[in-house]
Amino acid sequence: MAVIKHKEQRVGVFIDTQNVYHSARNLYKARVNFGAVLKEAVAGRKLVRAVAYVITTEAGDEKNFFEALSKLGIETKTKDLQIFSSGTKKADWDVGLAVDAIKMSPRLDSVVIVSGDGDYIPLVEYLQVSGVQVEVVSFGKSTSGKLREAVDDFVDLSENPKKYLL
Repeated sequence: MAVIKHKEQRVGVFIDTQNVYHSARNLYKARVNFGAVLKEAVAGRKLVRAVAYVITTEAGDEKNFFEALSKLGIETKTKDLQIFSSGTKKADWDVGLAVDAIKMSPRLDSVVIVSGDGDYIPLVEYLQVSGVQVEVVSFGKSTSGKLREAVDDFVDLSENPKKYLL
């Protein structure tokens, strides 16, 4: 993939927090260094917005995490964990992330999705047809192969995991 990245490009970074958090935990038993991931995603270009999509738990211990993201210049959008009467839990932001990326795309040259979730393929294709360069930053070992094929550029955090983990 010969993708062009230059300092005048306007970039939006959309972070599927649950996806990268669980990838780091399952693959490396570690936490994500979101500052290092953001720096890699922006790649010296003009950051227009960075948004992390997060799920709040019943315990509500996320306050420090939200403050840390905020200090890095990352906005947080939160959604409560849904617990159904059957006891099953649901927590995902796929549609919210996709809608935000589409809404912001007219003001962006490149959309960076920080997630390995193959559910984003229709979003990738829509943005590309709209003339936006689409990149994915995630841990390759847990990234959908079809997503990797669909995007204009893929940055594999698994190639140097220590750089992106705490």
